[in-house]
Amino acid sequence: MPTILSVTELTRHVRDLLESKLGEIWVEGEISNYRKQSSGHHYFTLKDDRSQVACVMFSRAYSARAGLALRDGMLVQAFGRLTVYEARGQYQLIVELIQTKGQGALQAKFEALKRKLEAEGLFAPEHKIPLPSFPRRVALVTSSSGAALPDMLNILQRRSPWLRILICPVRVQGEGAASEIAAMIRQVDRKHAVLGVDVMIVARGGGSLEDIWEFNEEVLARTIYGCDLPIISAVGHEIDFTIADFVADLRAPTPSAAAELVTPSQEALLNSLTAKKLALERLLKQAVEVARLRLHRLQEARGLREPVRLILDRQQKIDQSEGRLFQVLRWTIKHHHAQMDRLAALLQAYKPAQVLVRRRAELTAQRARLENALKQQIDRAKQHLTALHRSMLLLGPEQTLQRGYSITRKLTGEIVQRSIDVGPGEEIRTRLAEGELKSRITERA
Repeated sequence: MPTILSVTELTRHVRDLLESKLGEIWVEGEISNYRKQSSGHHYFTLKDDRSQVACVMFSRAYSARAGLALRDGMLVQAFGRLTVYEARGQYQLIVELIQTKGQGALQAKFEALKRKLEAEGLFAPEHKIPLPSFPRRVALVTSSSGAALPDMLNILQRRSPWLRILICPVRVQGEGAASEIAAMIRQVDRKHAVLGVDVMIVARGGGSLEDIWEFNEEVLARTIYGCDLPIISAVGHEIDFTIADFVADLRAPTPSAAAELVTPSQEALLNSLTAKKLALERLLKQAVEVARLRLHRLQEARGLREPVRLILDRQQKIDQSEGRLFQVLRWTIKHHHAQMDRLAALLQAYKPAQVLVRRRAELTAQRARLENALKQQIDRAKQHLTALHRSMLLLGPEQTLQRGYSITRKLTGEIVQRSIDVGPGEEIRTRLAEGELKSRITERA
């Protein structure tokens, strides 16, 4: 008698066969029917032009590859194990790792270029240029429309509002972006003395390996290496590394972190000045006390044998030294107060409200100029249109007819210009200034 299996038993046999025969596999296809559940699990279908397979990627596996945002139509390569979902009797792929199509080739290209440049010494620490402690101006080489720029501007203006900023907009993604970034870096580096730039930040936000690939191009790496200006590379998230990171003088985990690294905090500067002032006061007091103690001991050792005049002279010298020390202290404190006043004035000048007032005034002036230029252009266009209308009235057919001329056409609408254009018996229409005549040709003169 044949063995009769229940549906559950059959499904389990199929599952065991799939899992034991195929094991872990790579599958390439296009994502469709993608949906993310509130649990964090991701369900989708991988398909090609002839077949499809159901897939599930649990939240724990997806969190390990958080940089890749799945969506319908994306071509991917998925690694996992094939099994059967018993409740439906449907086989599916449990995805453990997913990457866009071609990412494996990009990773291999990345490793090859990294080994090549490292062997040439482009990553060597002795070639790194230290960052200035108090930069006057920083150049930001990044996209003008990305999120990285406003993040950096916010931190730079909050920490060091006196710092001047040069924004150098470039494309940070797509074919040719690496050459564009390299050209901008060379231009800033060549003119940094005129521009007053002390340090450069090359930045963009996070993304997949393909998104940030332009920062792995050799032309950009060699440009960064050949710069005289110190360069901070701030590309992607903290877990992302690019060739530009290894060549740059300093690698920041994010664009925001780069802005913090390049600028001294105004609060930290004030605290440092206060600490130095207190330390200097302590040193001066200690010096005075030591001098007095030495004098006291000298007086005790010599007793009454030392002339009173000599003791008074030395006391006077000590008093004079104490006066000079306190004078230096007062000058130092006054100098630090002046410096703090200058910083406060700079802070006042670069307050967002003051900057906003100046920018609004500039926009108002620019708007007035644009409106004036537009009005002049419209007036010129109106004058030109009026002249054309007058010319049309003077040279048009209506004016010609008013002067006694007429226009003769065949019934087909063709204008008759010569007598040989019509023959006997053919009808013609003649348009006058007022009305139209219809006639038939009897003979040609």
